[in-house]
Parts: sequence; C-alpha cells; structure tokens
Amino acid sequence: MMVAADARAALPGIERIAEAFEAARADGRRAALMPYMMGGFPDLGRSREIALAYAEAGADLVELGVPFSDPLADGPVIHAAGTAALRAGVRTDDVLELAQTIAGRVPVVVMCYANPIYARGLDRFADALAASGASGLIVPDLPYEEAPEVLEACDRRGIALVPLVAPTTPQARLARIGERARGFLYTVSVTGTTGERAGLAEGLAGVIARAKALTPVPVAVGFGIATPEHAAAAAAAGADGVIVGSRLVRAAGEAADPPAAVRELILALGRALR
Repeated sequence: MMVAADARAALPGIERIAEAFEAARADGRRAALMPYMMGGFPDLGRSREIALAYAEAGADLVELGVPFSDPLADGPVIHAAGTAALRAGVRTDDVLELAQTIAGRVPVVVMCYANPIYARGLDRFADALAASGASGLIVPDLPYEEAPEVLEACDRRGIALVPLVAPTTPQARLARIGERARGFLYTVSVTGTTGERAGLAEGLAGVIARAKALTPVPVAVGFGIATPEHAAAAAAAGADGVIVGSRLVRAAGEAADPPAAVRELILALGRALR
C-alpha cells in the first residue's frame, strides 16, 4: 500500500526503501533510479543543492557517500571527490546533516566505510544515522562475517543494512548474504572499483538472475553504469534498481552549475528507464 507523501519521512527506513521500489514501478519505470553523490562535494552548500536536484528530477532513492581517506571500493572520480571534501573540512556529522535536509523528500541510504562507524562507536553512529532520517546504510568494507553486530544495531532502529555482492561471490556465500539483506541487495556489475566504463559487462543478466534467486529483496545494480543506455540495459537485464555514481560526481565537479548539470543527467536516466 502506498503511503501519503507527508507521512513517508516517518516510516522506518526499510519500509521507505520498499515503497521507493513500488513507486518506481507504479510510475512506469522498469527499475528504480538510485543516484549516488559524495556528501560535501564540491562543497556543502552545493551538495545540498545537488541532492535536492536529484529528488526534483525523479530519483527514487539517493545514495549519499561519507568522505573517507581510504575508500577501497571507489575509483578515481569518487576517490578524488571524497579527498576534496575531506580537505575542505567535511566530516561525518556534516553528511548526516545533509541527509536530514533531504530525507523528507526522498529516501537516503548512507554509504560509509567501517572506520568512521567504529571510531565513533556503533550505537552512537546508528543513533545519529536514525536521527538524520536516513533509511539505509551501506558499508562497502564490512565482511559478511563481521556484519551481525551492525545488522542488529540497524534492525533495532528500522534502518536497512544493505550488503554488496559481486559476480565472483560464491553461490553459498551469496545465498547467506542475500538471505539477511535489508532494503535491497547491491549487486556489483563488474569486478574492480567504481567508475565509468564503455559498456556493461557480458553476462550481467546471469549475475542479476543469480542474485534475485537468492534474496527476498530487490536487486540493484551499480559500478560502471554511466549513461542512459547503460541504465536501460541494466533494467532490461532484470535489475530492480540502477545505481549511477561516477558520472554524476564528475558532472558535479566539472560543471559551472552542478545542480543544473546533474538534474539534466537524472532526467535523461529516468527517461531511459521508462
């Protein structure tokens, strides 16, 4: 059942994410549009404008990155954006404040490496995440074996802990990860780091089908999706959601008017998913 817009922000995060996927289907899109942005890049003020532009242009969910000094899953564009944000003094609290400003408009999933979480303390971080209105959390460097404590902390607060799987994830391990996924299962389309690529990996439909068979939640595909054509191909391959990151972050860093530039890209991606 769809929930009135003015009540959505009060829903537990897991429910808000589920509703976002339902709303995308109801609006005629083949997959939910889930753009990534680096919090505090190119600066805090414009990153807020970028987030609002994402929402206004039709993003179903915003993935919001916390800058970190050693982002092992990120390619050069996102790595450089995070480094620039750190040099400008952007910290985790600033990103959570940004989440709070946009969470009433669109579900926010915070992407944060493990070090800032444990440095603050898991419960303290989870409390701050919940207070920000964020719906979910992605921890790229959190292994399956070390996830139960974080999962429990998120579950207590209604926050979706979203795990990642790769094309190389063994079947048995994928089944275990998929079984306890919350919100959606982040399926990496290629081996390697984030970044723009000329085309999607061969066999993506098989990777998606394998993931969908082993999880009760939607499957979203990311890494290497940069163009409307890529987004359409990922949806045609069976993805329930499409995550676009480096292309949008590059536009935010290069354009004279970053909010306008990313708005046009989001609109084009949305059209491709219809």
